[in-house]
Amino acid sequence: MIYQHFGEIDVSWAGRTASEITSLAAESGSILVVPVGSLEQHGKHLPVATDTILVDAVVTESVKQVAGDLPVLALPPVWTGYSPHHLPFGGTITLDNETLLHVLEEIADSALESGFDALLLVNGHGGNKSLVDAATSAIGVTHPDHEILDLTYFELAQSFVDDIRESDSGGMAHGGEFETSLLMHLRPELVREDSIEGEYPDEPYERASVDLVESGSLSVYRPFTAYSSSGVIGDPELASAEKGKQIFNQLCEALADIIQEIHDQTTAST
Repeated sequence: MIYQHFGEIDVSWAGRTASEITSLAAESGSILVVPVGSLEQHGKHLPVATDTILVDAVVTESVKQVAGDLPVLALPPVWTGYSPHHLPFGGTITLDNETLLHVLEEIADSALESGFDALLLVNGHGGNKSLVDAATSAIGVTHPDHEILDLTYFELAQSFVDDIRESDSGGMAHGGEFETSLLMHLRPELVREDSIEGEYPDEPYERASVDLVESGSLSVYRPFTAYSSSGVIGDPELASAEKGKQIFNQLCEALADIIQEIHDQTTAST
């Protein structure tokens, strides 16, 4: 596992036997959570698995918080996503749109055979967002009797992150204050603190997204080299493990609440 699961409750599909999985899935309102990450450059100070490590950590802890009361499991993370815009920096593994869509559909098709009532895709990479949304629609069409949902985990921070951040708008973008703080809290040995450097590129479009937690209404495509010479967008120099702990705890609380809501909705409709 990329992320070392913790806690007393085993919430991982991979650690269960087949009969344990199908027994849990047969319970009313059962939920399977699928973390979707990426393997792409994150500047000189963060590992290429950053997105996968973080989404897996948030999913694992959130599921652990409700697993004592709900029938819920987490799949191992999908470790590569859609990241062609990062290729010029090296270190990036990417799938194309069609392949990743098929991967998510086929994971869902086979996983739902075990009997789960609901499936939640949790995305951890901005470049995957529209594709994960499309996968939810496609899976929902082929599994009309199931509850199929998705979210991008870092968007859950929009309601609270202003109380934690120190950076200006744009400082919590790729490899910035947000992701670096989370890694400093969860996996400090993977952060190369002596290589931290920030970069704030100019974005000519007022309504374009500039931050992981400040989504704009305008989507713009450019290769990442047009935005950054270092591979970073944001201000990792303001990151800290304490900020990472605060962000992580509130993200997990928010996701745990959503999982509970999915269970309640699913049981009410069956």
